[in-house]
This record gives sequence, structure tokens and C-alpha cells, in this order.
Amino acid sequence: MELELSTINAQIKAIKETIFSDELDPYLLVSPCAYETAWLAMIPDTHQPSKPMFQNCLNWILINQNQHGFWGDTDSQGNPTIECLVATLACILALNRWKLGTLMIEKGLAFIHSSQAEKLLKEVTIIKDHCPHWFAIVFPAMIELVQEVGLKIQIKQLLLSDVFRKRQQILETEKLADDHGFPPLLSYHEALPSSNKIDEQVIVKNLCGAGSLFHSPSATASAFMSTGNKKCLSYLQSLAQRCPNGVPTTYPMDEELIKLWIINNVERLGLTEHFTMEIEQVLEQVYYKSYNRSEELCIKPGSLVALQLQLHKDSLAFRLLRMHGYKVLPWSMCWFLYDEEIKNVIENNHEYFCSVMFNVLRATDVKFRGEYELEEAKSFSRKMLEKSLLMGAGDAQIISFRKSIEHELGLPWMARLDHLEHRFWIEQNEANALWQGKTSSQRLLSLHNDKLVGLALQNYEFKQSIYKAELEELKRWSGDWGLSDMGFGREKTTYCYFAVAASCSLPYDSDVRMFVAKSGIIITVADDFYDMKGSLTELQTLTEAIRRWDAKILSGEGQIIFDALDNVVSEMAKNYFKREGIDITNNLRDLWYETFQTWLIESTWIKTHYTPSMDEYIQVGMISIGAHTIVLPASCFLSPRIPSYKLRPVQYESITKMLMILARFLNDIQSYKKEKDEGKMNSVLLYLENNSEVDMEESINYLRAILDKKKEELLEHVLMDGFTDLPKSCRQLHLSCFKVFQMFFNSSNGYDSDTEMVEDIKKAIYISPKIQPSKPLPLEAKTKSPTIMKYHSRQSKFYVKNSSLPMHQLSWTSSRISGNRKMTIPLKFNCCLV
Repeated sequence: MELELSTINAQIKAIKETIFSDELDPYLLVSPCAYETAWLAMIPDTHQPSKPMFQNCLNWILINQNQHGFWGDTDSQGNPTIECLVATLACILALNRWKLGTLMIEKGLAFIHSSQAEKLLKEVTIIKDHCPHWFAIVFPAMIELVQEVGLKIQIKQLLLSDVFRKRQQILETEKLADDHGFPPLLSYHEALPSSNKIDEQVIVKNLCGAGSLFHSPSATASAFMSTGNKKCLSYLQSLAQRCPNGVPTTYPMDEELIKLWIINNVERLGLTEHFTMEIEQVLEQVYYKSYNRSEELCIKPGSLVALQLQLHKDSLAFRLLRMHGYKVLPWSMCWFLYDEEIKNVIENNHEYFCSVMFNVLRATDVKFRGEYELEEAKSFSRKMLEKSLLMGAGDAQIISFRKSIEHELGLPWMARLDHLEHRFWIEQNEANALWQGKTSSQRLLSLHNDKLVGLALQNYEFKQSIYKAELEELKRWSGDWGLSDMGFGREKTTYCYFAVAASCSLPYDSDVRMFVAKSGIIITVADDFYDMKGSLTELQTLTEAIRRWDAKILSGEGQIIFDALDNVVSEMAKNYFKREGIDITNNLRDLWYETFQTWLIESTWIKTHYTPSMDEYIQVGMISIGAHTIVLPASCFLSPRIPSYKLRPVQYESITKMLMILARFLNDIQSYKKEKDEGKMNSVLLYLENNSEVDMEESINYLRAILDKKKEELLEHVLMDGFTDLPKSCRQLHLSCFKVFQMFFNSSNGYDSDTEMVEDIKKAIYISPKIQPSKPLPLEAKTKSPTIMKYHSRQSKFYVKNSSLPMHQLSWTSSRISGNRKMTIPLKFNCCLV
């Protein structure tokens, strides 16, 4: 175990020295985009047209072809996506432009002709019947450009007809810089046919201050090659200098957004405790620079590309800052709701805003009571994500993102346990897109992503080894004290340990997990004894023994319960005295007596057929649920801890009372049928009895409305300072406890079920996360013989054999990727259709 911990610490140190280094340029953390890099590699030097202007971009292409012949990012299994189709064609064009990489070109064409590429096209055009907007513009253009230079493309007409038809429809209906198109058509300058004559003044008019066309390297590269515009050149030179090892999908990039996304990734992988100082440093910088404002500002990004990035950043910042206790107002993220034009753009281009809407929805998880704009943002983002799932089945981003979206839509954040959430994101490591670019997602550089995921996996498995050992120890304890074989009620030893281990991010050597689990076991057994086994006399005797803390008058099940409880209380008091020099024995005894007393009251109600008022029931029920009996003693062993007098105050803190009420209502909503059959009363049944005009569904909805408001209030008390003097660690334990209750009682009574939690328990404790390894990709080219290119360097021209075109000399004078100002490209498409 020491060796494993040493390895983990070494990895943490290495990541701190790289990813979190103050000296590292954030641009070096993101992965290059093959498509964008290829377009810069095509630009000839203005002084030596026979050489590329950006040699580093060409070098990147030469060393970054996948072993299976394609360029571009893959999914988690090493398989290409439709993004690789256009990236591969662009890289082929770049190599062909400089008469380099003959074998690489052949291998790239083999991929384009392969069954894998055919499968990708089928999924987009036939099976899924949805061709992404960007793909319909770019893919036909790349085919045409490759065909223009004499290379043979052999693709079934059935797979191309719909794409070309949609391209034509887009070109006929969309304007170059229409505010309602995202990205604007002009941002695909490199993919527009020459028939769409673009005046140089139109290009200049739409250049941003830095000289780019909508922050797109490829469009700007194409615009420069057709116009020679100096502002474009300046932008491209700046880009190549800042990104010497391949260029990103978008430039410039927001450095704060990159840092926020890395923090977001670190946290969802379960690594927060290892990078606390680094996270706080970044959040403090972001907050005081951009979000430390109390007044509303009119935010309207200057372009639609900027809109996407700004909203992405604001949603990430809002969630992260709130989770770390910073005061940020809803308008800092919800500004887009106040502009119908912006909302329409998002609705009409939902596929491009998929990752943005995902983060907007996640940001609404930290909604406080009365923040109605966040409720509207939640509704809007859910609608967009549901639309994306329904209509975006063929989009590469949606495919890789589908599980994440379904996970977010399917289960409330409050019902998810942290440890299992970390596992989900470890296994979903391919969904690591920072934002959506023009033709591909901008991702974290695979080197850094692999390091984070590798550390997260080892950290998760190390925790599992601890959890397995502690659970076995807990089972022995439960058996030794007779709690696991009482002959009645529920045996929940494993459930109790799973609940605390999976919900709390505690230090490896923390005693809290065992204290909480043992307390939960005793509460379960004792509650069942009071509900179903003991006579009223036996229950009164046990309660009196707890009050006096004397087992002399006990026997049988009552004595077993008392002895186990005495063991736990003595162990906790001894441990606390050793650390703090203070004896909390009486505090703990009093807390437990209060809980036992309420169990006796409820049993007396049942056995005497007494129906309490709603207020009377809540006063008793919020204590009998036992949430505070678990949370408050455990908080004495956190860092920082709560003072001992908080264990048994005259009046519980408001945050504790909210937890107690919420836990009771969650239990009641899922247990009313069982308790009705047993002759017990709960809040659902009481409200129904006291309000004859409502039915059962209305009674449940009434309690759910209270729950929704109270849990938002609880969340605010947990995350924000000023409501209580309880330390943050204790408040977080309150939230973890609530999430356990929400998980067990989210849609059914999962705690009483013997099977509902089994799979989650296995994933949390026993089964390692599954990270799909890259698998071999068989490429079976459809062509009988590869395209063979022969170069004649003296004439600086080349010939093509086995082409659908007759043998002839080709030059670059008519190509869109030449350095000429005028573009004269034939519209007709005459690649070989099989």
C-alpha cells in the first residue's frame, strides 16, 4: 500500500510541475487540430513560393498520421470519427502540395476508401439520417479539392448524394455572414466553391481585430491565399509562433477557459484533494478578474464564435466558483436568456452548442432558492440537449458525448455519489472536449489527458483497496456484536459502508467512514427492533437503559443493540479524547438517547393507534430518521472539526435541521405504501388525511415542492459562508448525507431493497473502472490497387496513374490552395463514383 501511495504522489508531483506550472503556456495544454494545421501547411512562403511558409505545420502532418492512415482525434477505442475524414483529406492536400509523403498519401487514401470510412459515412447519411451542418459544407469541398489535383477518390454515390444535396441547400439559403448562422458561412471560406464569389472587401469587413475570419485558422489561411491580406498574414504568423506544434481549432483562445476546464476535469475525475492549492489559485484569479461584480452588465459577444466560448466559460466558472464558496450571481451565466436573438441562434445551431448547453445544465445544479433565472436556464439547456440527442445522432461530438448527456439528464446531481461520479468520468475519458470548433472539438492534449486519467484510475483503485479492507473489518465487527444475525429486520452492513465511502471525499486514513457506517448499522437494527420486533415494554426498557446508560436490566436483542452502541460511543469518545483532550462521552450518549426516545414515541403511536398532527409528527420524525445522529459525531473527526458543544445544543443549527427534515420527507415519499400497510403514519399519509380534497399524487407533489425548496436552501447553507459557524468540512458532510438519502430514495426505496444497490456497490468497491484500450483497426481498401503518384522534380509537376481522369499534366494555377489572388475552380464534381 505504501508503494502504491508513493507512486500516486510521484504522479501528482509530475502533474503539478507540468499542467499546473506557472511557466507553462496554457496553449500547450490543448491538442492541435489536424484539419486547421493542414491549411496553414498549404500556404506558400511569400518570398519563396516553392517552400511552405509554416514548415512546422507541415512537419506536424508528417509525424502525426495514425497507423491506420488517418489524421485527427479518435474515440476512446482508437477508432476514427467523421472529423477524421475531412482532416485526412486536408492533410493529403497539404502533402500533395509540397510533393512529400507519397506513401502517407497512399495510406490516407486507403483509409478514405476503407470499410471503416464507409461505415462512418453510412452512419451520417443513411443509418442516422442526419448530416452535420459543418460536414455538409467541408467534406464535399475536400473531395473536390483532392479530385482537382488528380487524386482518385472512390466512394459510393449513395453515400455522397445526400451530403452534396445538403451542401447545395446550405449554399443557396445561407448568407456569408448571417447572424443566424453558426458558425457563419464565411468562416468556411476554404470550403466555399469559386461560384460563391467573395469580394475582398467582404473578407476585410469581417476580419476581427487580430486579422482572422471568425477566429478560424483554416478560413483565414484560405482568405490570405486568395487576397494576400496583411492582417490575415499577421494573424497567421502570430498563430504559428504561439502554436509551433500544430494549431488549435480556434485562435486566439481564452486562457482562463482552458484553466477552468482543466480544473473541472480534475474535480470530476476525483483528484480535487491532491490539487487544492492549484485549484484555489486559479479560481481566485478568475473571480477577481471577471466575476467579482455585484451589478448586472450588458454582455453581448462580438461574434457568434465568441458567444459560444463566452457562455462556455461563464457556465464553467459559475459552477466551480459556487462550489468553492465564491459569491457569484445568476446573471453572470444567464445573460443569454435576456436576448431572444441569441436564444434563437442557440436553438437553430444546437449541435454546435451541445457542450455549452451541457455545462449550462450542470451549472444549474448549484441553484439556490428563489433563483428563477437558473430554473429557466435549466429548462432551456435540457430542451437543447434533448433535441441534440434526438436530431444529432450522426454528429461525432454528440456520439462521443451521448453517455454524458444521458447521464446528466437522467439522474439528478443531488442523487449521485461522488465516488461513482468519479468512476463515470474516468470511464468517459473520451468526452474531454473543451469546446466545439468549426470541424472538430477542441480537446486537452492527449499526453496531459492520459496523465490525469491514469492518475485518477490509480487513485480510484487505491481507494477501492482501502474500502475492501475496511468493509471486511466492518463485517467482522457487525458479526462479533451480533448485529448481522438478529433474526429480524434489515441487514445493511454493506449498504451503510457503501453509502459513506461513496459519498464523501475523505483522507485515506480517516476514521470517519467506520464511525459513520457503524452508526448507520445500529440505527437500522434499532429502528427495525422498535418497528417490528419489540413489545412496548421491551422498547420502554431499552429506552430507559439508554437514558441511564446501564445494560443491567436488558437481555436478548435489546442488550445486543445496547452493547454494540456502547462500543461505538466508547471508541469515538476515546479517539476524540486522545486527539483533543476533551471527554465527549456524555454528549454522544445524550444524542443517541434523543434518537431512541423518538423511536419509542413512534412505536407508542402505532401500538395505541394515535394519529399525531403534522407538526407533532415532523418534530419527532426529523429526529427519528437519525441523520443528525450520524453527521454531528462524525464531524468531530473532520479537519477542521466541530467543537464538542455542537453535539448536543439547545437548538440544532439551521443547516442540521434542514438535513433532518429533508431526510424524513425523502424516506416518507418512498415508504408510505409500506408504512400504510404496517399501520404506521408518515407525512404523505398525514397530509392526505388532513386535506380531504387532495389525492395521493397531490399529497406527494406537495411534499416534493417543499423538498425542492429546502434542498436548494440546504445547498446555499453548505456552500456559502455566513449562515452558520460550522466549518466547511462539516457542512460538506451534511450535503453528502443528504445525497445519500436522495440516492436511496430518489425513485424508490432503494435502502430496503436487497438488490437495487448491488451493481453500484460492486463498481464502488470491487470492480476497477474500465478504460477501453485502443484496438487494431483493419483497413480494407475498396480499390484493387493504390493510387500511384510519380513526381518529376525538374519540371515541378506530377502525373497520376490509375486515376479516373485521363493521363495529363496538372499544375496549381487553378487551385484554391495556390497563392494566386483569383480563384477559378470548376463547379462540376467528377470524382469516381462506384
